[in-house]
Amino acid sequence: MLSFVEDKGGAPAPSPQQARAQASAITSGRTGPETEVSPTSRLRALFDGPQLSPGQRRIAQYLIEHITEAAFLSITDLADRVGVSQPSVTRFAAAVGFSGYPALREKLQSIALGALAGGPAAEVNRSNELQAAVDAEIENLENLRRDFADPDHVIDVGRQLSQSTPLTILGLRISASLAEYFAYAARRVHPDVRLVTRGGSVAYDALLQSREAGGTWVLAFSMPRHAQETLTAVRVARSAGLKVALITDLALGPVADEADATFASGTGSRLVFDSYAAPGVMAAALLQAMTDAGPERTQARLEEYEQIAEQHQFFLRE
Repeated sequence: MLSFVEDKGGAPAPSPQQARAQASAITSGRTGPETEVSPTSRLRALFDGPQLSPGQRRIAQYLIEHITEAAFLSITDLADRVGVSQPSVTRFAAAVGFSGYPALREKLQSIALGALAGGPAAEVNRSNELQAAVDAEIENLENLRRDFADPDHVIDVGRQLSQSTPLTILGLRISASLAEYFAYAARRVHPDVRLVTRGGSVAYDALLQSREAGGTWVLAFSMPRHAQETLTAVRVARSAGLKVALITDLALGPVADEADATFASGTGSRLVFDSYAAPGVMAAALLQAMTDAGPERTQARLEEYEQIAEQHQFFLRE
């Protein structure tokens, strides 16, 4: 995976506010049926395969929205239009499988000329980007549904997570939000859940202490862009004698290679920042398996929590 870093001497990077505005721009366009040969479909097929950084997605999005014009821009003009440096455009071209920007532009021009030949009809064939993002997540969920046709693996790992006391949940950087969700819910049904969202020596201490306290499993989340410190922490856990269950978007890779059990589900990458519909459902499925593993303990803990919540008025009355 290529990193998105502005080179010194290139065009100045936009301010955070400018970048956010550019990244969140959504074309309303006209919604209509998309065909396999439409320019938008061809560009999405070109850009959807690689795991692009947020900055590279901005370039991709600009090309999708302005293909008939952007295909004929120089690298300098394209970089200026998007608000990135020229080296960033070069890295983007390499990330989507081209030897450089000239080769990418040649491909873009062939697509653009096809769009121009199609006349106005080609332009109305562009769908709303938010709808495309939802469609991609629906496909991820459909794939996950097929995986759940045989739930034995989820049930087995959920039971082992339930039996690990303490149970450590690891999620660093962008993966922290999924780890926090899982840990929050797991504490309702498990007596000792430890959340690790900081890497380095803090993570090492927490993992070693968990093993010394009798823990047997760690549930780790690793979402793109996959952090080096997550791989290091997983290796520390394994070296300490802990088993690792992993929720990720990749069935293969260095982090998955270190895990004892891997659950891979697609992430949404249509927008500038990823969305996690399928990994969220995957996490909820493991939580369900944990609750089913010890129904008596689950019921007792849930009832106790409801009593405390009522006593201290944790929630609004509905």
